[in-house]
Amino acid sequence: MKKVFVISLFVIRILLVQAQDSTVHELHEVTVTGFKEEQRLETSTDIISVSSEKMKASGSFSISDGLSKMPGMSQLSTGVAISKPVIRGLYGNRVLCLLSGLRFDNQQWQDEHGLGLSTVGVDRVEVIRGPMSILYGSDAVGGVLNVIEERKAPEGKIQLDINTTFHSNTLGNVTDIGVKGNDGNQWWRVHVGAETHGDYSDGSNTRVLNSRFGGYYGKASFGIKKKNVISKNNYHFSYNNFGFIMGNDILDFMEPDARWSRSSQGPHHVVIFNVISSQNTITLKNSLLKFNAGFQANNRMEDEGGGHISLNMLLATLLYNLQWNKVLHPKVEMIIGHGSTFENNTNFGARKIIPDAFMYEASASAFFKFHLNKVILELGAGANDKWIKTLLTPSVNTEDKLIHPFSKNWITANGMLGITYNPTAEWNIKLNSSTGFRAPNLAELSSNGLHEGIFTYEIGDPNMKAEQNINTDAQLSYNQDWMSFSLSAFYNRFYNYIYLQPTDEDFFGFPVFYYKQQNAALYGGEFEWELTPQNKLNGLQWSADASYIIGKTDDGNYLPYIPAAKTGTTLKYMHNASAAVQNVFGSVNFNYVFEQHHPATHETSTPSYYLLNASVGAKFIFKKGEVNVSLTGNNLLGAKYFDHLSRFKNYGIYNIGRNFVLNVGIPLFFNYSKTKNKQK
Repeated sequence: MKKVFVISLFVIRILLVQAQDSTVHELHEVTVTGFKEEQRLETSTDIISVSSEKMKASGSFSISDGLSKMPGMSQLSTGVAISKPVIRGLYGNRVLCLLSGLRFDNQQWQDEHGLGLSTVGVDRVEVIRGPMSILYGSDAVGGVLNVIEERKAPEGKIQLDINTTFHSNTLGNVTDIGVKGNDGNQWWRVHVGAETHGDYSDGSNTRVLNSRFGGYYGKASFGIKKKNVISKNNYHFSYNNFGFIMGNDILDFMEPDARWSRSSQGPHHVVIFNVISSQNTITLKNSLLKFNAGFQANNRMEDEGGGHISLNMLLATLLYNLQWNKVLHPKVEMIIGHGSTFENNTNFGARKIIPDAFMYEASASAFFKFHLNKVILELGAGANDKWIKTLLTPSVNTEDKLIHPFSKNWITANGMLGITYNPTAEWNIKLNSSTGFRAPNLAELSSNGLHEGIFTYEIGDPNMKAEQNINTDAQLSYNQDWMSFSLSAFYNRFYNYIYLQPTDEDFFGFPVFYYKQQNAALYGGEFEWELTPQNKLNGLQWSADASYIIGKTDDGNYLPYIPAAKTGTTLKYMHNASAAVQNVFGSVNFNYVFEQHHPATHETSTPSYYLLNASVGAKFIFKKGEVNVSLTGNNLLGAKYFDHLSRFKNYGIYNIGRNFVLNVGIPLFFNYSKTKNKQK
């Protein structure tokens, strides 16, 4: 740990020295950021971008739900309220999320802890499929989600946004209002929203009692540009209430109430999240210096019913990262990065499932990019140091328990080598090999008790080694005005993969599971195809996609929660009816999910199913703004099905049935006052 700390100090010194040499450059908007602002075809990493508008138009309930419709993406769900994004079979602490340029930890170590991020005030989400530990540290073994906030208002304008969404199945509504302004050198925004949903119904119109949820959201930002410095400062707040069930046992905790009740008298989770962050860019001579810092507070509470909070945890996080982007030569770029994260987990409730703990992580990395005619070569290396110290926590690791307080430290090195080849303007070939690292989380190290969410008794192991993986993926893509396609394949080799292993033991009738480690491999691929005819058929779009994945341990057993193979096709037509009525569209979508006949030891096979969806919409333009309207119908045939990654499947509870979603968005634009413009 001392060695990495010394490296960190050395990196900071280099970055601060470089800040003394500065000139002003204009930054140009690009297609994909990832870890560096660049075009998608100029990086070997596998990146996809999904806009907030696209997620809303698909009738999604959350970011995780919206991303799950993309190839290679799924969601581990507990109803429609709680879900985690799954990238090529990996989720939780194996997928790193970035919010406002900083890693975001919503205590993803437990399956019933969702990502907890709404699309309110979000512009888009970029997904890196594959490990990126060299730049982001631990937990980025499966991939990275980069949540990018809404764009600032056009210069000289004040923009008012009003958005509302209605869901027929849950009789739910999400409404948000935002106002933002930009006078050139300063910009700001304020965005608030509220969400409320009743219990959902499955394909047979059967109510799933206590699957209700709701929340409140608030965001504020202030940005300033002065000489060679751009600074954006953010505040993010969310309050969410998630009802949860325990199979048919939910009737032991609450009586069925009014059909569309939002009451929280039954068992529920309360999650309160606050984050303050600052994103700063200093433009130097042929280089950029970026410094992001922030504080996050994640308060998670559980009420098993009756109005009494039994579990109350607070995860406080202080973190920062530094990144220096330097042009060494017209064809050579370099990035030096450093980051540190300090975390403290504290229990305040009577029920405890993980111990009080301190956690610290430091990382340092170097990345180089070479432009060699039609070939782009990327390579990088980094070091990570992760330290965890647990404290004596009554009812978790007291003297009568198997797991006592401990202190652990893991030091690892990671690397990346990627090649991008653009033989013509239409063809693009990518080959990338990179490694990732993940330290065991608190649950895997120190669990010793009943997991009431799924009624299993789980026991951790404080002697676990860190997970390390080597992922290799290749991608071939072709893009023309009338047709495009992409074919991707990957092989992800894991060392010391952590998983829950069932045993023949029981604890007062509850099955006992132990956290174990073994080498494993995940492999598969994705295919995407899009046809956009020209001339007389201009406006017509036909797309199709498919994905497939296998995950196995070295002893031949299949890994848990591996999504089934799936395929989908969409036929869409869009045209402009007039100057005032534009983007008029209609689409039909058909998805088929194959049988998952490779379940893990404690899972069951899942039958195949298909879903029929459709949507229509248009944009109406007037003097001060526009009105965007869309209507989406999901599962129109009312299919009664289990998704393999639904945790409700264990209780015999089906996924959501037919759902109509109405979206209305109204952006309005106003000029700054003439007096202020004259003062400029």
